Amino acid sequence: MGKSQIRIGLLGFGTVGSAFVELLETQKSSIFSKTGLELVVTHVAVNDLTKDRSGLNAQTLLTNKPNEVIENTEVDLVVELMGGLLPAKDLVEAALENSKPVITANKELLSKEGRHLFTLAGVRKVDLLFEAAVAGGIPLIRVLRESLLGEPVEKIMGIVNGTTNYILSQMEEKSMPYSEALLEAQNLGYAESDPTADVSGQDAASKAAIIAMVAFGADVSLDDVPFEGIENISSADVAFAKRAGCAIKLLAMVSKYENELEVQVYPAMLPNSHPLSSVRDSFNAVFVEGAAVDSLMLFGRGAGGMPTASAVLGDVIDAAVNLSNRTYRDIGDLTEVPLIQGDEQKSAYYVSVQVIDEPGVLATVASVFAKHDISIQTMEQEGMDREARLVFITHEVEENRLEGALSELSNLSCVEKLGTVIRVLEA
Repeated sequence: MGKSQIRIGLLGFGTVGSAFVELLETQKSSIFSKTGLELVVTHVAVNDLTKDRSGLNAQTLLTNKPNEVIENTEVDLVVELMGGLLPAKDLVEAALENSKPVITANKELLSKEGRHLFTLAGVRKVDLLFEAAVAGGIPLIRVLRESLLGEPVEKIMGIVNGTTNYILSQMEEKSMPYSEALLEAQNLGYAESDPTADVSGQDAASKAAIIAMVAFGADVSLDDVPFEGIENISSADVAFAKRAGCAIKLLAMVSKYENELEVQVYPAMLPNSHPLSSVRDSFNAVFVEGAAVDSLMLFGRGAGGMPTASAVLGDVIDAAVNLSNRTYRDIGDLTEVPLIQGDEQKSAYYVSVQVIDEPGVLATVASVFAKHDISIQTMEQEGMDREARLVFITHEVEENRLEGALSELSNLSCVEKLGTVIRVLEA
Protein backbone atom coordinates (compact mmCIF):
# COMPACT_ATOMS: atom_id res chain seq x y z
CA MET A 1 0.00 0.00 0.00
CA GLY A 2 1.31 3.45 -0.91
CA LYS A 3 0.64 6.87 0.56
CA SER A 4 -2.58 7.50 2.46
CA GLN A 5 -3.00 11.13 1.33
CA ILE A 6 -3.79 11.81 -2.33
CA ARG A 7 -3.28 15.41 -3.40
CA ILE A 8 -5.61 16.59 -6.16
CA GLY A 9 -4.94 19.29 -8.73
CA LEU A 10 -8.17 20.73 -10.15
CA LEU A 11 -8.35 22.42 -13.55
CA GLY A 12 -11.48 24.57 -13.63
CA PHE A 13 -13.71 25.80 -10.82
CA GLY A 14 -17.03 26.42 -12.54
CA THR A 15 -20.36 24.76 -11.81
CA VAL A 16 -19.00 21.22 -11.74
CA GLY A 17 -15.63 22.09 -10.21
CA SER A 18 -17.15 23.92 -7.26
CA ALA A 19 -19.75 21.16 -6.78
CA PHE A 20 -16.96 18.57 -6.80
CA VAL A 21 -15.04 20.36 -4.06
CA GLU A 22 -18.21 20.73 -1.97
CA LEU A 23 -19.12 17.07 -2.37
CA LEU A 24 -15.60 15.93 -1.54
CA GLU A 25 -15.64 17.94 1.67
CA THR A 26 -18.93 16.41 2.81
CA GLN A 27 -17.81 12.87 1.93
CA LYS A 28 -14.18 13.09 3.01
CA SER A 29 -14.55 11.20 6.31
CA SER A 30 -16.74 8.52 4.71
CA ILE A 31 -14.20 8.03 1.92
CA PHE A 32 -11.40 7.71 4.46
CA SER A 33 -13.29 5.15 6.52
CA LYS A 34 -13.93 3.01 3.44
CA THR A 35 -10.58 3.36 1.67
CA GLY A 36 -8.06 4.57 4.23
CA LEU A 37 -7.28 7.47 1.89
CA GLU A 38 -7.44 11.19 2.57
CA LEU A 39 -8.36 13.08 -0.59
CA VAL A 40 -7.30 16.72 -0.57
CA VAL A 41 -7.67 19.39 -3.25
CA THR A 42 -4.37 21.23 -2.92
CA HIS A 43 -4.12 23.18 -6.20
CA VAL A 44 -6.79 24.79 -8.40
CA ALA A 45 -6.34 26.50 -11.76
CA VAL A 46 -8.85 29.23 -12.63
CA ASN A 47 -9.13 31.92 -15.30
CA ASP A 48 -9.82 34.83 -12.96
CA LEU A 49 -7.98 35.07 -9.66
CA THR A 50 -10.11 38.02 -8.50
CA LYS A 51 -13.37 36.04 -8.26
CA ASP A 52 -14.69 34.90 -4.90
CA ARG A 53 -13.59 31.30 -4.21
CA SER A 54 -15.21 30.92 -0.81
CA GLY A 55 -15.86 27.23 -1.43
CA LEU A 56 -12.15 26.46 -1.30
CA ASN A 57 -10.05 25.68 1.74
CA ALA A 58 -7.77 28.54 2.75
CA GLN A 59 -4.75 26.27 2.24
CA THR A 60 -5.66 25.53 -1.39
CA LEU A 61 -3.27 27.18 -3.82
CA LEU A 62 -4.90 29.12 -6.65
CA THR A 63 -3.24 29.88 -9.98
CA ASN A 64 -4.25 31.12 -13.39
CA LYS A 65 -1.49 29.03 -14.96
CA PRO A 66 -2.78 25.46 -15.28
CA ASN A 67 0.64 24.10 -16.22
CA GLU A 68 1.78 24.95 -12.70
CA VAL A 69 -0.79 22.45 -11.41
CA ILE A 70 0.23 19.77 -13.89
CA GLU A 71 3.96 20.08 -13.23
CA ASN A 72 3.79 20.51 -9.46
CA THR A 73 5.42 17.57 -7.68
CA GLU A 74 2.92 17.97 -4.81
CA VAL A 75 -0.01 17.08 -7.08
CA ASP A 76 -0.65 13.34 -7.35
CA LEU A 77 -3.80 13.30 -9.45
CA VAL A 78 -5.39 15.76 -11.92
CA VAL A 79 -9.09 16.51 -12.42
CA GLU A 80 -9.84 18.34 -15.68
CA LEU A 81 -13.16 20.21 -15.66
CA MET A 82 -12.36 23.03 -18.08
CA GLY A 83 -14.17 21.58 -21.10
CA GLY A 84 -13.43 22.19 -24.75
CA LEU A 85 -10.63 20.82 -26.88
CA LEU A 86 -7.90 23.36 -26.14
CA PRO A 87 -6.05 23.89 -23.90
CA ALA A 88 -7.57 20.79 -22.25
CA LYS A 89 -5.89 18.39 -24.69
CA ASP A 90 -2.41 19.77 -24.02
CA LEU A 91 -2.97 19.79 -20.26
CA VAL A 92 -4.33 16.25 -20.06
CA GLU A 93 -1.52 15.06 -22.30
CA ALA A 94 1.06 16.76 -20.07
CA ALA A 95 -0.44 15.27 -16.92
CA LEU A 96 -0.32 11.77 -18.40
CA GLU A 97 3.24 12.35 -19.61
CA ASN A 98 4.07 13.20 -15.99
CA SER A 99 2.54 9.82 -14.99
CA LYS A 100 -0.36 11.43 -13.15
CA PRO A 101 -3.84 9.86 -13.31
CA VAL A 102 -6.45 12.09 -14.95
CA ILE A 103 -10.18 12.30 -14.37
CA THR A 104 -12.16 14.30 -16.93
CA ALA A 105 -15.76 15.11 -17.83
CA ASN A 106 -14.71 16.37 -21.27
CA LYS A 107 -16.69 14.52 -23.95
CA GLU A 108 -15.41 16.71 -26.78
CA LEU A 109 -11.82 15.93 -25.88
CA LEU A 110 -12.35 12.18 -25.61
CA SER A 111 -14.50 11.92 -28.72
CA LYS A 112 -11.80 13.62 -30.79
CA GLU A 113 -8.55 12.58 -29.11
CA GLY A 114 -9.60 9.47 -27.19
CA ARG A 115 -7.39 6.92 -28.90
CA HIS A 116 -4.26 9.02 -28.48
CA LEU A 117 -4.93 9.82 -24.83
CA PHE A 118 -5.95 6.27 -23.89
CA THR A 119 -2.80 4.95 -25.55
CA LEU A 120 -0.67 7.48 -23.68
CA ALA A 121 -2.31 6.56 -20.36
CA GLY A 122 -1.55 2.91 -21.06
CA VAL A 123 2.09 3.64 -21.87
CA ARG A 124 2.47 5.65 -18.66
CA LYS A 125 0.50 3.04 -16.68
CA VAL A 126 -1.93 5.50 -15.11
CA ASP A 127 -5.71 5.88 -15.08
CA LEU A 128 -7.65 8.07 -17.48
CA LEU A 129 -11.23 7.97 -16.17
CA PHE A 130 -14.25 9.75 -17.61
CA GLU A 131 -17.55 8.59 -16.09
CA ALA A 132 -19.02 12.09 -16.13
CA ALA A 133 -18.31 12.62 -19.84
CA VAL A 134 -21.27 10.64 -21.15
CA ALA A 135 -24.36 10.65 -18.94
CA GLY A 136 -23.71 12.98 -16.02
CA GLY A 137 -24.49 11.22 -12.76
CA ILE A 138 -25.53 7.93 -14.40
CA PRO A 139 -22.74 5.33 -13.87
CA LEU A 140 -22.89 4.07 -17.46
CA ILE A 141 -19.15 3.79 -18.12
CA ARG A 142 -18.50 1.86 -14.91
CA VAL A 143 -21.34 -0.54 -15.73
CA LEU A 144 -19.96 -1.15 -19.24
CA ARG A 145 -16.33 -1.50 -18.10
CA GLU A 146 -16.98 -3.59 -15.00
CA SER A 147 -20.48 -5.00 -14.49
CA LEU A 148 -20.95 -5.92 -18.16
CA LEU A 149 -17.33 -6.77 -18.90
CA GLY A 150 -18.26 -10.36 -19.72
CA GLU A 151 -21.56 -9.51 -21.41
CA PRO A 152 -21.92 -9.83 -25.20
CA VAL A 153 -23.46 -6.35 -25.58
CA GLU A 154 -25.43 -5.98 -28.80
CA LYS A 155 -27.00 -2.53 -28.65
CA ILE A 156 -26.85 0.64 -26.59
CA MET A 157 -29.56 3.21 -27.19
CA GLY A 158 -29.92 6.26 -25.05
CA ILE A 159 -31.12 9.76 -24.32
CA VAL A 160 -27.79 11.34 -23.42
CA ASN A 161 -28.55 15.04 -23.82
CA GLY A 162 -30.73 16.65 -21.17
CA THR A 163 -31.20 19.92 -23.07
CA THR A 164 -32.92 18.35 -26.06
CA ASN A 165 -34.96 16.02 -23.89
CA TYR A 166 -36.24 18.99 -21.89
CA ILE A 167 -37.18 20.87 -25.06
CA LEU A 168 -39.01 17.89 -26.57
CA SER A 169 -40.80 17.23 -23.28
CA GLN A 170 -42.07 20.82 -23.12
CA MET A 171 -43.20 20.66 -26.75
CA GLU A 172 -45.18 17.50 -25.99
CA GLU A 173 -46.58 18.28 -22.56
CA LYS A 174 -47.29 22.01 -22.94
CA SER A 175 -47.65 22.27 -26.73
CA MET A 176 -44.81 24.80 -26.79
CA PRO A 177 -43.24 25.72 -30.12
CA TYR A 178 -39.58 24.76 -30.42
CA SER A 179 -38.27 28.32 -30.05
CA GLU A 180 -40.23 28.91 -26.83
CA ALA A 181 -39.14 25.60 -25.30
CA LEU A 182 -35.51 26.36 -26.14
CA LEU A 183 -35.75 29.79 -24.52
CA GLU A 184 -37.21 28.24 -21.36
CA ALA A 185 -34.38 25.68 -21.29
CA GLN A 186 -31.88 28.54 -21.49
CA ASN A 187 -33.61 30.50 -18.73
CA LEU A 188 -33.48 27.44 -16.46
CA GLY A 189 -29.80 26.83 -17.19
CA TYR A 190 -30.41 23.59 -19.11
CA ALA A 191 -29.16 25.11 -22.38
CA GLU A 192 -26.16 27.32 -23.15
CA SER A 193 -26.54 30.77 -24.67
CA ASP A 194 -25.27 29.09 -27.84
CA PRO A 195 -27.15 25.76 -27.80
CA THR A 196 -25.88 24.57 -31.19
CA ALA A 197 -23.87 21.58 -29.94
CA ASP A 198 -26.90 20.28 -28.03
CA VAL A 199 -29.76 20.88 -30.46
CA SER A 200 -27.77 19.84 -33.55
CA GLY A 201 -27.01 16.43 -32.03
CA GLN A 202 -23.25 17.00 -31.88
CA ASP A 203 -23.06 16.68 -28.10
CA ALA A 204 -24.88 13.35 -28.21
CA ALA A 205 -22.64 12.23 -31.11
CA SER A 206 -19.54 12.87 -28.99
CA LYS A 207 -21.02 10.66 -26.30
CA ALA A 208 -21.97 7.97 -28.82
CA ALA A 209 -18.34 7.83 -29.97
CA ILE A 210 -17.17 7.34 -26.39
CA ILE A 211 -19.76 4.61 -25.81
CA ALA A 212 -18.53 2.80 -28.92
CA MET A 213 -14.96 2.90 -27.58
CA VAL A 214 -15.91 1.57 -24.17
CA ALA A 215 -18.56 -1.01 -25.06
CA PHE A 216 -17.02 -2.39 -28.24
CA GLY A 217 -13.35 -1.38 -28.14
CA ALA A 218 -13.87 0.45 -31.43
CA ASP A 219 -11.61 3.21 -32.68
CA VAL A 220 -14.43 5.70 -33.27
CA SER A 221 -14.19 9.48 -33.17
CA LEU A 222 -16.75 12.24 -33.44
CA ASP A 223 -15.92 12.61 -37.14
CA ASP A 224 -17.17 9.05 -37.71
CA VAL A 225 -20.62 9.64 -36.22
CA PRO A 226 -23.46 10.93 -38.44
CA PHE A 227 -25.80 13.08 -36.39
CA GLU A 228 -29.10 14.89 -36.80
CA GLY A 229 -30.64 17.31 -34.33
CA ILE A 230 -34.07 18.55 -33.30
CA GLU A 231 -34.00 22.08 -34.78
CA ASN A 232 -36.51 21.23 -37.52
CA ILE A 233 -39.02 19.38 -35.37
CA SER A 234 -42.30 21.31 -35.23
CA SER A 235 -45.24 21.39 -32.86
CA ALA A 236 -47.26 19.60 -35.56
CA ASP A 237 -44.72 16.75 -35.62
CA VAL A 238 -44.87 16.36 -31.85
CA ALA A 239 -48.69 16.51 -31.86
CA PHE A 240 -48.87 13.79 -34.53
CA ALA A 241 -46.51 11.56 -32.55
CA LYS A 242 -48.65 12.04 -29.45
CA ARG A 243 -51.83 11.09 -31.34
CA ALA A 244 -50.04 8.03 -32.67
CA GLY A 245 -49.09 6.91 -29.16
CA CYS A 246 -45.44 7.88 -29.56
CA ALA A 247 -42.90 10.34 -28.18
CA ILE A 248 -40.08 11.99 -30.13
CA LYS A 249 -36.65 11.54 -28.53
CA LEU A 250 -33.12 12.38 -29.63
CA LEU A 251 -31.31 9.04 -29.50
CA ALA A 252 -27.68 8.01 -29.50
CA MET A 253 -27.51 4.57 -31.14
CA VAL A 254 -24.56 2.19 -30.95
CA SER A 255 -25.32 -1.28 -32.32
CA LYS A 256 -23.21 -4.27 -33.29
CA TYR A 257 -24.05 -6.39 -36.32
CA GLU A 258 -21.58 -9.28 -36.54
CA ASN A 259 -18.27 -7.46 -37.17
CA GLU A 260 -19.76 -4.06 -38.03
CA LEU A 261 -20.98 -1.17 -35.90
CA GLU A 262 -23.73 1.36 -36.38
CA VAL A 263 -23.00 4.60 -34.50
CA GLN A 264 -25.51 7.40 -35.11
CA VAL A 265 -27.54 10.13 -33.44
CA TYR A 266 -30.99 11.09 -34.66
CA PRO A 267 -34.48 12.03 -33.47
CA ALA A 268 -36.92 9.14 -33.52
CA MET A 269 -40.55 8.39 -32.72
CA LEU A 270 -40.70 5.80 -29.97
CA PRO A 271 -43.94 4.03 -29.04
CA ASN A 272 -45.14 4.80 -25.53
CA SER A 273 -44.55 1.16 -24.63
CA HIS A 274 -40.78 1.65 -24.94
CA PRO A 275 -39.08 2.49 -21.60
CA LEU A 276 -37.21 5.46 -23.10
CA SER A 277 -40.40 7.17 -24.24
CA SER A 278 -41.35 8.04 -20.66
CA VAL A 279 -38.04 9.80 -19.87
CA ARG A 280 -38.97 13.43 -19.34
CA ASP A 281 -37.53 16.81 -18.48
CA SER A 282 -33.71 17.02 -18.45
CA PHE A 283 -33.25 13.40 -17.37
CA ASN A 284 -31.07 10.95 -19.30
CA ALA A 285 -31.55 7.23 -19.72
CA VAL A 286 -29.58 4.52 -21.49
CA PHE A 287 -31.05 1.22 -22.67
CA VAL A 288 -28.60 -1.68 -23.00
CA GLU A 289 -29.33 -4.95 -24.79
CA GLY A 290 -27.10 -8.00 -24.44
CA ALA A 291 -27.20 -11.64 -25.41
CA ALA A 292 -27.11 -12.84 -21.80
CA VAL A 293 -28.52 -9.97 -19.74
CA ASP A 294 -31.36 -9.28 -22.21
CA SER A 295 -32.38 -5.65 -21.55
CA LEU A 296 -31.61 -3.15 -18.81
CA MET A 297 -31.99 0.60 -18.43
CA LEU A 298 -29.99 3.16 -16.47
CA PHE A 299 -31.85 6.36 -15.58
CA GLY A 300 -30.93 9.58 -13.79
CA ARG A 301 -29.81 13.17 -13.97
CA GLY A 302 -27.66 13.60 -17.04
CA ALA A 303 -26.37 17.05 -16.21
CA GLY A 304 -26.07 19.58 -13.42
CA GLY A 305 -23.32 20.40 -10.97
CA MET A 306 -23.94 17.85 -8.24
CA PRO A 307 -24.89 14.81 -10.39
CA THR A 308 -21.82 15.36 -12.57
CA ALA A 309 -19.63 15.98 -9.52
CA SER A 310 -20.82 12.67 -8.07
CA ALA A 311 -19.56 10.84 -11.15
CA VAL A 312 -16.27 12.74 -11.04
CA LEU A 313 -15.74 11.93 -7.37
CA GLY A 314 -16.41 8.24 -8.01
CA ASP A 315 -13.64 8.26 -10.62
CA VAL A 316 -11.31 10.18 -8.30
CA ILE A 317 -11.78 7.55 -5.58
CA ASP A 318 -11.09 4.73 -8.06
CA ALA A 319 -7.96 6.44 -9.36
CA ALA A 320 -6.77 7.29 -5.84
CA VAL A 321 -7.12 3.67 -4.70
CA ASN A 322 -5.28 2.46 -7.81
CA LEU A 323 -2.55 5.04 -7.31
CA SER A 324 -2.13 4.02 -3.69
CA ASN A 325 -1.88 0.38 -4.75
CA ARG A 326 0.48 1.27 -7.60
CA THR A 327 -1.85 -0.10 -10.23
CA TYR A 328 -4.15 1.22 -12.94
CA ARG A 329 -6.75 0.08 -15.42
CA ASP A 330 -6.73 1.06 -19.07
CA ILE A 331 -9.48 0.87 -21.66
CA GLY A 332 -7.66 -1.77 -23.71
CA ASP A 333 -6.68 -1.64 -27.36
CA LEU A 334 -9.02 0.21 -29.68
CA THR A 335 -9.39 -1.41 -33.08
CA GLU A 336 -10.74 -0.16 -36.37
CA VAL A 337 -14.22 -1.56 -36.95
CA PRO A 338 -16.22 -1.18 -40.18
CA LEU A 339 -19.03 1.31 -39.62
CA ILE A 340 -22.39 0.78 -41.25
CA GLN A 341 -23.41 3.78 -43.29
CA GLY A 342 -26.83 5.22 -42.58
CA ASP A 343 -28.09 4.68 -46.13
CA GLU A 344 -27.55 0.92 -45.69
CA GLN A 345 -29.93 0.71 -42.73
CA LYS A 346 -33.66 0.13 -42.87
CA SER A 347 -36.23 1.99 -40.81
CA ALA A 348 -39.82 3.08 -40.92
CA TYR A 349 -40.12 6.83 -41.40
CA TYR A 350 -42.47 9.68 -40.60
CA VAL A 351 -42.54 12.07 -43.57
CA SER A 352 -44.46 15.35 -43.74
CA VAL A 353 -45.08 17.21 -47.01
CA GLN A 354 -46.71 20.61 -47.48
CA VAL A 355 -48.66 20.68 -50.75
CA ILE A 356 -51.12 22.79 -52.73
CA ASP A 357 -54.64 21.79 -51.73
CA GLU A 358 -56.15 20.70 -55.02
CA PRO A 359 -57.61 17.51 -56.52
CA GLY A 360 -55.15 14.78 -57.50
CA VAL A 361 -52.24 15.94 -55.35
CA LEU A 362 -52.43 13.05 -52.90
CA ALA A 363 -52.40 10.54 -55.77
CA THR A 364 -49.39 12.30 -57.34
CA VAL A 365 -47.42 12.24 -54.10
CA ALA A 366 -48.36 8.62 -53.38
CA SER A 367 -47.24 7.60 -56.87
CA VAL A 368 -43.73 8.86 -56.14
CA PHE A 369 -43.48 6.62 -53.07
CA ALA A 370 -44.79 3.70 -55.14
CA LYS A 371 -42.26 4.39 -57.90
CA HIS A 372 -39.45 4.01 -55.35
CA ASP A 373 -41.02 0.84 -53.96
CA ILE A 374 -41.87 2.48 -50.62
CA SER A 375 -44.91 1.05 -48.89
CA ILE A 376 -47.09 3.33 -46.74
CA GLN A 377 -48.44 2.21 -43.37
CA THR A 378 -50.62 5.23 -42.59
CA MET A 379 -51.46 8.61 -44.08
CA GLU A 380 -53.02 11.73 -42.59
CA GLN A 381 -54.05 14.99 -44.23
CA GLU A 382 -54.54 18.37 -42.56
CA GLY A 383 -56.22 21.15 -44.53
CA MET A 384 -54.86 24.70 -44.37
CA ASP A 385 -55.58 27.91 -46.25
CA ARG A 386 -55.17 26.81 -49.89
CA GLU A 387 -52.57 24.30 -48.73
CA ALA A 388 -52.53 20.90 -47.09
CA ARG A 389 -50.10 19.00 -44.92
CA LEU A 390 -49.70 15.34 -45.81
CA VAL A 391 -48.16 13.02 -43.25
CA PHE A 392 -47.01 9.50 -44.09
CA ILE A 393 -45.65 6.64 -42.00
CA THR A 394 -43.74 4.27 -44.24
CA HIS A 395 -42.93 0.62 -43.79
CA GLU A 396 -39.24 -0.18 -43.37
CA VAL A 397 -37.13 1.21 -46.19
CA GLU A 398 -33.43 1.90 -46.82
CA GLU A 399 -32.48 5.51 -46.21
CA ASN A 400 -31.01 5.99 -49.68
CA ARG A 401 -34.25 4.81 -51.31
CA LEU A 402 -36.26 7.23 -49.19
CA GLU A 403 -33.89 10.05 -50.10
CA GLY A 404 -34.46 9.33 -53.78
CA ALA A 405 -38.22 9.62 -53.29
CA LEU A 406 -37.86 12.85 -51.30
CA SER A 407 -35.65 14.35 -53.98
CA GLU A 408 -38.29 13.63 -56.62
CA LEU A 409 -41.07 14.97 -54.40
CA SER A 410 -39.23 18.26 -53.90
CA ASN A 411 -39.31 18.84 -57.66
CA LEU A 412 -43.07 18.45 -57.99
CA SER A 413 -44.95 21.66 -58.77
CA CYS A 414 -47.67 20.74 -56.27
CA VAL A 415 -45.20 20.41 -53.38
CA GLU A 416 -44.66 23.64 -51.49
CA LYS A 417 -42.15 22.27 -49.00
CA LEU A 418 -40.78 19.02 -47.68
CA GLY A 419 -41.29 18.91 -43.93
CA THR A 420 -39.71 16.81 -41.21
CA VAL A 421 -38.39 13.29 -41.76
CA ILE A 422 -38.12 11.23 -38.55
CA ARG A 423 -37.33 7.56 -38.00
CA VAL A 424 -40.08 5.50 -36.40
CA LEU A 425 -38.82 2.73 -34.10
CA GLU A 426 -40.59 -0.31 -32.73
CA ALA A 427 -41.01 -1.10 -29.04
